[in-house]
Amino acid sequence: MIPFQLHVPQAAIADLHARLDRARWPDEAPEAPWLYGTSLAFMRELTDHWRERFDWRATEAQLNAWPQFKTTVDGIDLHFLHVPGRSRDAKPLLLSHGWPGSVLEFMKLIPLLADDFTLVVPSLPGYTLSFAEGQPRKSCQQIGAIFDTLMHERLGYARYFAQGGDWGSFVTAWLGVNRPEHVAAIHLNMMPIKRDAAMFTNPSPAERRYVEEMQAWLKEETGYQAIQGTRPQTLAFALTDSPVGLAAWIAEKYRAWTDNNGDPRHALTTDEMLGNISLYWFTRCIGASFWPYYARLHEPWPIEGRVEVPTGYCEFPHEILRPPREAAARTFVDIRRWSVMPEGGHFAALEHPAALAGEISAFFHGLD
Repeated sequence: MIPFQLHVPQAAIADLHARLDRARWPDEAPEAPWLYGTSLAFMRELTDHWRERFDWRATEAQLNAWPQFKTTVDGIDLHFLHVPGRSRDAKPLLLSHGWPGSVLEFMKLIPLLADDFTLVVPSLPGYTLSFAEGQPRKSCQQIGAIFDTLMHERLGYARYFAQGGDWGSFVTAWLGVNRPEHVAAIHLNMMPIKRDAAMFTNPSPAERRYVEEMQAWLKEETGYQAIQGTRPQTLAFALTDSPVGLAAWIAEKYRAWTDNNGDPRHALTTDEMLGNISLYWFTRCIGASFWPYYARLHEPWPIEGRVEVPTGYCEFPHEILRPPREAAARTFVDIRRWSVMPEGGHFAALEHPAALAGEISAFFHGLD
């Protein structure tokens, strides 16, 4: 393992600014903003802030305040944070992010958990600091195996805990199914069950509500999955070349998936959004980050079998899908904590870090 610190060359920052100065703006239909995608007015404001006020070095310093390393696992130059717990009996905890996220999502969560847990926070293979040109693409199943190698073989944790949202929830659940000898328990803030109405042959009222929400979501909200899961390379040309295009692609998800009353800046700060977008931009990883979607559409569902390790779940009301407990229990057979939060959305570690940290600590407390 090699210690790592991030330093983006000043020339790369100057190139970003030059591209922002040359941005070409699309037309927008005269109906309400955000109706057909990212708002033009919002993007003009975001780009102006990115060019004139955003301080990348502050984001870089925030990341570099934590101990970081790189190691090679299964052809991946894997980046991870390894933050020792402050207590003598700190439990090892693997935190996994998703798309379009990065380890920056956890900057507010880490100090809240570092008393009780030794934290291992990897960048997903193909994402930001775990991306390198020409490296092999990895599915969620393969990412799970890589993370287990990191935890068990490279770091020497015989037993550990795991937590995740978005793709991180799939990785975490995969570990629960396939590495129960290493994973003591898992906690999720997104529930990765199959999105198939045919599963519900005699649905309860709660399951009928879920099926209706799922069908509406599949119809209106999954265009990004279709292109990322079928023609990821084509989209990668545009988003690797245009910072405004990249920002619009990601910012639309910040609005759609957070608890924000119509404006993502009500849930996340502008600098939080731009920090993550900038990390994607500087690492040129966006094409590789699409790969779990391609694997998902062309391979079996990532979670094969039943998850029998103890499971905790924290449901935020603006999560993209919220299956009822009875549906989740068909796959997750030992659900020991199911909490429904009053506010928050998909990016829980950024939106409500204290609430998520409290749920994680409460669930894992007393488990070995």
